[in-house]
Amino acid sequence: MTSSSTAPLFNPFDPAFRADPYPFYDQLRELDPVHVSPMGFTVLTRYEDVARALRGAEFARDIEAHTPPPVDPIRLRRRDNFQRRVEEGRASKSILNLDPPDHTRIRRLVTQAFTPSAIERLRPRVQQLVDDVLDRAAERGEIELVDELAFTVPFQVISDLLDMPMDMSDQVRDWSQALTASLEPTADDATLDASEEAAEGMSEYLRGVVAHRRQHLGDDLLSALLQVEEQGDRLSTAELLSFTLLLYVAGHETTVNLIGNGTLALLRHRDELRRWANDPTMDVQAIDELLRYDGPVQQTVRVPLQPVRFGDVEVPANSMVMTVLGAANHDPAVFDDPHALRLDRPNARNHLAFAAGIHYCLGASLAKLEGSVAIGTLIRRFPDLELAGEPHWRDRLTIRGVDRLPLSLR
Repeated sequence: MTSSSTAPLFNPFDPAFRADPYPFYDQLRELDPVHVSPMGFTVLTRYEDVARALRGAEFARDIEAHTPPPVDPIRLRRRDNFQRRVEEGRASKSILNLDPPDHTRIRRLVTQAFTPSAIERLRPRVQQLVDDVLDRAAERGEIELVDELAFTVPFQVISDLLDMPMDMSDQVRDWSQALTASLEPTADDATLDASEEAAEGMSEYLRGVVAHRRQHLGDDLLSALLQVEEQGDRLSTAELLSFTLLLYVAGHETTVNLIGNGTLALLRHRDELRRWANDPTMDVQAIDELLRYDGPVQQTVRVPLQPVRFGDVEVPANSMVMTVLGAANHDPAVFDDPHALRLDRPNARNHLAFAAGIHYCLGASLAKLEGSVAIGTLIRRFPDLELAGEPHWRDRLTIRGVDRLPLSLR
């Protein structure tokens, strides 16, 4: 990190930055809150600025449609390869990267499956899955939280929703890891190779599942998506595959890190762990605070469609703006004593861990349900649980999370 007298750089290549970005966020927010990076984008770290970019109609999400062709060879290759797959009818832009009216149309067609009431009906199944995992772990007196609980439960839930076969779970997890790795600013050619191979493998697998489901419709989300129709509208085959792939990856990836990061934060704040364990009414508020404190998604990108001004800095139209969600969630102008974990924080629900505006995470209610059931059950059943080894963090900046968290269940 640079000294306090020098404006810090947003440097995703610095291992110290990736290991613990929050001190760097603080310096950026204090000394250079609208940071123009030498890498060609603007970095926002204040809550007010991040929220404005996420919610403002003058900002777009479709980077390819609104920015010049990238100079960086990795981004250029990623864009060209995806465009080729679109032209061949083998891919479609994800809803994550669409703007209205396309985003509005697809979100309207799929949103009914993710209403809070629809998600709440999944609670008994989530509780059963968590209990089954913890029953097996109790017999051994230990658990590797990420592999055994944080991944297993969300993956099974999204597989249940889509009625996906479970025989490919290990392969799908590997594909998901490769796909999300390509989102990192530090992605290299090898990472992109692995991502492209994963995209091809998962797409081929999903095409087979969809073709079979067309002939054997059932009472599941994938069947509903195949049949969905509103005012004569339907999802195209490419759109269906893109959305199913997103559900399959995002449907567990974010929650894995919520459960892992959240449990580790509680182990480092035992008073807060005990407070929640003794008060089940805190479930919703506690999860919001854990998402604020160390959320799984640290940043996302927007593109201003016209020149916009943040303080003294004018950001040109059609340039990339990185909104740092993790920095916004630690802004002392909004969250008092932001680096403290306080599960009773009165405004924790104002966090931006799921973004905001029209791109607010479609699966937020599901992630919060799974997180509250998994962590809440764990700490009530094993209030004296302890670390049984050093946690290991994935070397990521965009998707932040532990990938190994061994626990002793005393």
